[in-house]
Amino acid sequence: MELTAAVNAFTTHLAQVRRLSPATVRAYSSDLRDLTSSMGVASLNDVDLEMLRDWLWSATQRGDARSTLARRAAAARSFFSWAKDEELISVDPALRLIAPKRGRTLPQVASQDGMRALLDDSARAAADGDPIALRDHAILELLYGSGMRVSELCGLDIDDIDLDRATARVLGKGSKERVVPYGRPARDAIGAYLTRGRPGLAARATAAGPAVFLGIRGGRVGARAVYTLVAAALGPIIGADAVGPHALRHSAATHLLDGGADLRAVQEILGHASLGTTQIYTHVSSERLTATYRLAHPRA
Repeated sequence: MELTAAVNAFTTHLAQVRRLSPATVRAYSSDLRDLTSSMGVASLNDVDLEMLRDWLWSATQRGDARSTLARRAAAARSFFSWAKDEELISVDPALRLIAPKRGRTLPQVASQDGMRALLDDSARAAADGDPIALRDHAILELLYGSGMRVSELCGLDIDDIDLDRATARVLGKGSKERVVPYGRPARDAIGAYLTRGRPGLAARATAAGPAVFLGIRGGRVGARAVYTLVAAALGPIIGADAVGPHALRHSAATHLLDGGADLRAVQEILGHASLGTTQIYTHVSSERLTATYRLAHPRA
């Protein structure tokens, strides 16, 4: 089979059968398009292990990060494994393809005092009743209060919000649905936005849709707008230039564990498929504990 045609078929398989996130499908598709242009062969059966190693080596020489190399290797292994299962090839050339291990960096996390100050400022801005300020306050409270992903927040519809139970039904990675709780401050902020903010934004659109959070023109708010909001609010708190909504998710998870939450409960709230993904936050909590000890203990 032609290599390019096989890559196209595999990309369709990722999106429609495995139902991976659009971002993951785009990343794998980009990696595999680069692979096809680098191979110098037209047929899928002509690719061998040495070609794949040369492909990774060229990315190393280009200065690609370890995380990028690991993703490229994973894309190649997944692609050729699929091709073997589909009987497009008789031997999987990527079976022994190894990439450098990812360097694991701890996520950026705001302090509890910093988050309290941020949300207090946001509440004061919303007190005047401006629809955008009410919306922004509700977004910040909900992202931090629930730990949900920005894509999950942007995808929320009115029927997904239960103010009485203080829960939200979200559609996570792999189209997996879960219900996440949030606290009273988030519930109050969402209630105020739905009552006093959203109607004004919905009036700006010719036909208001079911989305909870609306943009300035009345349509469903986009991830870029939420990123801009969070970066402006959270950057000064964390002290970093490039922080986005995921930093609120990191902060929520870390503060839950700091408060004594069970690791598996945090895994369920965040919607992690693997407990190993959630365990990174135990390292964050441990580092914070160590830093506090070194600052406070006279024998540290």
